[in-house]
Amino acid sequence: MFRTHVLALVTALAVAGPAFAQAPEQPKGEVNKRIENQKDRIDAGVDDGQLTKREAAKAERHDREIHAQEKKDRRQNGGNLTNNERKQLNRELN
Repeated sequence: MFRTHVLALVTALAVAGPAFAQAPEQPKGEVNKRIENQKDRIDAGVDDGQLTKREAAKAERHDREIHAQEKKDRRQNGGNLTNNERKQLNRELN
């Protein structure tokens, strides 16, 4: 059952993610917007029973790690992300 829920979450994120990753120009904050959208989907998954609290916590921890990496990358580049950093963050979100 755990594997089914994780697979469902990964599939949902994989379906939504490529649309963002293929955009040639991504506005500042796009990574944060994706993280917020994923948080909403995680919360909905817990509410309707598709995710356990443990699965949700794991997904949220992953998103926090990505957000921390984004903050670190922005600090190193005067508040901006390079195209390669943005692509990497989006790959991780996918």
